[in-house]
Amino acid sequence: MQDRVSNEAYEHLDELKREITAVVSELLDVAKLSEGDVLVVGCSSSEVAAKQIGTFSSEEIGRTIFETIYELLKPKGIYLAAQCCEHLNRAIILERRAAYAMRLPIVNVVPQLKAGGSFATAAYHGFSHSVAVEHIAAQAGIDIGDTLIGMHLMPVAVPVRTTQTTIGSAHVVCARTRAKFIGGVRAAYDDALM
Repeated sequence: MQDRVSNEAYEHLDELKREITAVVSELLDVAKLSEGDVLVVGCSSSEVAAKQIGTFSSEEIGRTIFETIYELLKPKGIYLAAQCCEHLNRAIILERRAAYAMRLPIVNVVPQLKAGGSFATAAYHGFSHSVAVEHIAAQAGIDIGDTLIGMHLMPVAVPVRTTQTTIGSAHVVCARTRAKFIGGVRAAYDDALM
């Protein structure tokens, strides 16, 4: 398996932006996130470029996807959490103020294209004050290229089927979360938390 960084120009950046915007917009409509909530994103730029995950990191693709999502979330006050690739044990890159607000312990690591991935690297350099944490409990998530973000979602995860099912050549899966149901047969539940 060839393991390298892509220096090739990706010709479909405008199309990527449209696809990302469609996925994020539809997920936000369904998930009903509020200011201060977290959207975790895992992204394989290799898969977006029709390569095998982890074999063809593209700084250009990672940056385009990060900037597009970040610009959609920022005005809404929703935090973006970028999942690193497995070389960083799937750490999360986010803004320092988000880590402080959630009282998350900060760890010391700086993602690189081949150790953290292009999306997390773009997030690290794109946020004004970036930090890494080992785990987060996000209210919603987008998995671009089967990166397995489930460990960073709050229980209980609910799949969200979006009309746009790919970004570039990468398979896309979205999820929102809901509060756990507790109690027995006589328990009543709040529909707003479903």
